[in-house]
Amino acid sequence: MTVQTSQQEPIFLQDSSKRDVRTQFAALCYRVVKGKPEFLLVTSRRTKRWIIPKGWPMDGKTPGESALTEAWEEAGVIGKLKPRSLGLFSYQKFIDGENDLPCVAMVYAVKVKSLAEKYPERGERKRKWLSPKKAAERVNEPELAHIILKFDPKTLKV
Repeated sequence: MTVQTSQQEPIFLQDSSKRDVRTQFAALCYRVVKGKPEFLLVTSRRTKRWIIPKGWPMDGKTPGESALTEAWEEAGVIGKLKPRSLGLFSYQKFIDGENDLPCVAMVYAVKVKSLAEKYPERGERKRKWLSPKKAAERVNEPELAHIILKFDPKTLKV
């Protein structure tokens, strides 16, 4: 028996606004050095805490494509997307001076081929390669730390 998998469909937002959507798409950017994965973290713009690139759905793009676009914009990543989600994590997104927005981020693996020197948010963020243990210690979200610690690039399918 053969199981067919369909390609993920792009999202069309039409009349939605970003504040109506509480799901974001995130890129777990990685490379393999001496047989072990390393993860690229970036700082958030406002609080400067360590995060993975993530953002809102983009009209006409799949969730994975949105995550890959965020990896480029926030970290200058040139890489290959693994189209199946690794999992998700929840967090509070700071929106304005008074309100936080509860969010869930779907995580997609991105194998980094190279990092650009010039990219859209270069002046707003720092980026750093870390071991799984150090990356998991630096992020604030326990579910994301778990995804990082359990990540095995050998099990990924394209």
